[in-house]
Amino acid sequence: MAGSTRVGVLALQGDVREHAALLMQLGADVVLVRRREELAAVDGLVIPGGESSVIDKLSRIFDMQAPIRDAIAAGMPVYGTCAGLILLADTVRDGIDGQESFGGMDIEVRRNAFGRQTESFETEIDVPALGDRPVRATFIRAPIVERAGADVEVLAALADGAIVAVEQGNLLGTSFHPEVDGETRFHERFLAKARDFAEARTR
Repeated sequence: MAGSTRVGVLALQGDVREHAALLMQLGADVVLVRRREELAAVDGLVIPGGESSVIDKLSRIFDMQAPIRDAIAAGMPVYGTCAGLILLADTVRDGIDGQESFGGMDIEVRRNAFGRQTESFETEIDVPALGDRPVRATFIRAPIVERAGADVEVLAALADGAIVAVEQGNLLGTSFHPEVDGETRFHERFLAKARDFAEARTR
């Protein structure tokens, strides 16, 4: 699907290998991103699930917060799953003291909205933008989007109305983990954005 599109997976903490494996399966050239020069070499970035507060802290320790914010502002496609979605939100509810995000999406996200890890669950959800076949979604200490701005497209919600997948321009976010279930369509959507971004850079 992706040809030789070069994309990064932020490799500070979380399920980095699962995303990298799925992207490589789709034909992408994958870079594990820990430094600003590695970020500068890719045309898209995945922010994996994990601990949003830890990824935030490590991004500042490794001097990556500002480069990622700059890349988002410059239009680089970024896909965040679970903790990654939290880090893309402009507003984070129930964050730990001092927790920050990269921002970029006009959304308010609540951390651990479904409770502890023992309350993790799987379900099928409809995502019309990805076709008629439902998405198998695994939620692990997942956030939900409590508010989505006017420019944010809601891609999926649960039966109770809780928003769990959103898109705004170059940014894509899901509360759940497609990489756990071998669901490729979100990553394919992200890679299409990365290809377009790479082509625009060369014009």
